[in-house]
Amino acid sequence: MDLSEIKRLVKLVESSDIEELEIQEKGFQIRISKGKGVMADQKAASPPVLSSAHQTVSAANFETSVQEAKIEPVSSGESDNVVEIRSPMVGTFFRAPAPDAEPYVKVGDHIQHGKILCIIEAMKLMNEIEAEISGKIIKILVENGQPVEYNQPLFLVEKL
Repeated sequence: MDLSEIKRLVKLVESSDIEELEIQEKGFQIRISKGKGVMADQKAASPPVLSSAHQTVSAANFETSVQEAKIEPVSSGESDNVVEIRSPMVGTFFRAPAPDAEPYVKVGDHIQHGKILCIIEAMKLMNEIEAEISGKIIKILVENGQPVEYNQPLFLVEKL
């Protein structure tokens, strides 16, 4: 089953009275539901990827959402040019879009406004967190798969 077929099934569920559709085919199982939540039966430390494993896709939340990260000046001994990028929500922090993918950003990377920095999973929805400033990542303050709180510092960025 390919991605276009999955998208077609999601649209079918969205436009009908069907609340949930489950299909099993050649070692592949997919459940599409109108309820809240994107990926069920997912390991806590890995963002979702479509594979031949058991996946649940919500028709209402098929796309990931995009959030802008909050920024705050650093008041400790850091330079006046350094700001904290903070979490806009409670959830689980992921540095990459998939367990085997490269992280969105690394220490030393230059970022621009709108660049995706990480994913925060909240209520089974994958939220892409975008930068609100341009600068250079000088420190990543959260480990992959770690729970984060609202307004918790995620990155230290030197503004350009």
